[in-house]
Amino acid sequence: MIGMMINDMEKKELEYLLKREMEEILHDLNNRHIDHVVKRAMRERYQLLFRLFKRVAGSSDCLRYMPSKYFSSGLKNKES
Repeated sequence: MIGMMINDMEKKELEYLLKREMEEILHDLNNRHIDHVVKRAMRERYQLLFRLFKRVAGSSDCLRYMPSKYFSSGLKNKES
């Protein structure tokens, strides 16, 4: 495990950047012109970003960005 020490301002900036990136991914997932293979990669990236986000964000924010069961169902086959 690698640790990282950051101050409150850096924590807020990291939280902001992660929120912004996750919101962009959610927006792009609604685009019907994007191929399903690309969307799967985007879901995997969202999962990674969300795991990072959980480490810096409060519980209310985590609930807001928590992926739904449908969202993560495509990843279960790969993780097994």
